Amino acid sequence: MTDDATNEHEKPADEVVASAGVPAIDEVEDDDTPVEVADPFAGDENAKPVEVAVSEDAPVVGERHWYILKVQSNREDSIRETLLRRISMQGMDKWFGEVIVPKEQVTEFKGGKKRVVSRKLYPGYILVNMILNDETWYLVRETGGIGDFTGSAGRPSPMLPQDVAKLLNKAEEKADDQPRLKINFKKGDRVKINEGTFENFEGEVEQIDEANGRVTVMLSIFGRSTPVDIEYWQIETV
Repeated sequence: MTDDATNEHEKPADEVVASAGVPAIDEVEDDDTPVEVADPFAGDENAKPVEVAVSEDAPVVGERHWYILKVQSNREDSIRETLLRRISMQGMDKWFGEVIVPKEQVTEFKGGKKRVVSRKLYPGYILVNMILNDETWYLVRETGGIGDFTGSAGRPSPMLPQDVAKLLNKAEEKADDQPRLKINFKKGDRVKINEGTFENFEGEVEQIDEANGRVTVMLSIFGRSTPVDIEYWQIETV
């Protein structure tokens, strides 16, 4: 969401949703009476949808906004598909826009082989563009795997326009953009070389070339500190 890719990608999801607020949790005084706590993710995504009484001729009133939904981690994609299916089955498409699981393309090396993979920017959250009213709010809340909207005092709060623009620009990278390499080192890290001419040598990271996936490591060779360029997947942190 900023030009500094590393800082932005490591930014916790809680900070991203902070501008929208977080639902308050009511405190319950201890006593001897059993208290039932509702599961925020209750519901079966394969269960028959709850009918929402909305006339097909009902006028579309209001403006669409982007909202953040807290969902079960590792199920973001399937929950998105379930929500879209329910919207279609209930004939409520005109109240909803896009439903997005924010992702980025990163290049990884595994076993010496390069591959491009999709990685979720904010695990446990999805975005929905919608007109908020009683019917749409109920449909979303009754979808299995969805906990709640983010907001303050239990009220869903739309995302700020500037936050929407930054996030959508990040999620909708151009197809011809070079995928960002996932390099988990930084300048000054102590590393060990696992392959190649300098196998088992240890040194300090001097420079990182994310575009080409190479790391410059300062090694002690013949008693002199010498910079050596290494493929980043050939080294590990000591």
